[in-house]
Amino acid sequence: MRSNHEIDYKIVGEEMQYVEIELDPQESAIAESGAFMMMDDGVQMSTIFGDGSQNNSGGGIFGKLLSAGKRMLVGESLFMTAFSNAASTRKKVSFASPYPGKIIPMDLQKLGNKIVCQKDAFLCAAKGVSIGIEFQKRLGTGLFGGEGFIMEKLEGDGMAFLHAGGHVLERYLTPGEMLKVDTGCLVGFTETVDYDIQFIGGIKNVVFGGEGMFFATLRGPGTVWIQTLPVSRLAARILQYGTVKRKEEGGVLGGLGNILDGDGW
Repeated sequence: MRSNHEIDYKIVGEEMQYVEIELDPQESAIAESGAFMMMDDGVQMSTIFGDGSQNNSGGGIFGKLLSAGKRMLVGESLFMTAFSNAASTRKKVSFASPYPGKIIPMDLQKLGNKIVCQKDAFLCAAKGVSIGIEFQKRLGTGLFGGEGFIMEKLEGDGMAFLHAGGHVLERYLTPGEMLKVDTGCLVGFTETVDYDIQFIGGIKNVVFGGEGMFFATLRGPGTVWIQTLPVSRLAARILQYGTVKRKEEGGVLGGLGNILDGDGW
């Protein structure tokens, strides 16, 4: 028997997906601001302090303030949005992915009741799922972890939905098996996976390698999820094309390229 709300869902689309959640009467889903796409008449939207889970409400006002303070430190909102079915029949609410990629459904009951993920990966969840901040305890991880240092933890026994960029690989690591991953490409992992940050090493690798100075090391047992297109990498590439004038753009090759692209002269 689940303590979190039980929700039915359907993921729609290929590159730009959305998740359609079907709510029974009095059931609710929660989401970060900006994820909402559409909802049926009869679904009520309300702003809540924290995530509305028992973990946050059980500690009284002090517990709520502590949880909110942690979220503030890492740039997350103090509030979340709850979508509740106030009608007497089933209703649907949908949440859209913020950029090209895949939506990953997570049944926390089948994944050890806890997932650790990148703090921008969370999309939505059944009400009752606790969304908190996971600080890595190791000094090296704290000093050099970059994108992978401060992560989010999802706890409970309900459904949660993550979003990742590009293609998503789900891989199970056997006990003792280690995988080295770019910190930005790491989406999340189950609680049993041991996570740390490792220096790449070698002056040529650092100066001329073109990659980050550190990568994440993941040691099994447990499941990890890896994305091919971190949002930071996508943003950097868009910024590069938007601010740097390519050499051929003002020349003959640039003109020919525009004709072939259908842009004319």
